[in-house]
Amino acid sequence: MSEIRPSSDLRNKYNEISRFCREHKEPVYITKNGRGDLVVMSIEDYERLIGKAELHKLIDEGLEAKKAKKVKPFNEALAGVRKNLENE
Repeated sequence: MSEIRPSSDLRNKYNEISRFCREHKEPVYITKNGRGDLVVMSIEDYERLIGKAELHKLIDEGLEAKKAKKVKPFNEALAGVRKNLENE
């Protein structure tokens, strides 16, 4: 359920917006002069969203590396890491 609020609610009903975001784990869309302007969400949900985006980016990079044949079998990569650690 999307929650859409005017920008004046940020000042006048901040606690209500904050509580909604945390309880429903949903963002609140803020309008200014009748048009979309901002999205407000809890820090927890923001960090989860950013984490998912970073994970997807890493997965995409891994898939691209595999396509370009720039990957090694796990055992070979692990042996290389161990060798580097021994040399330090």
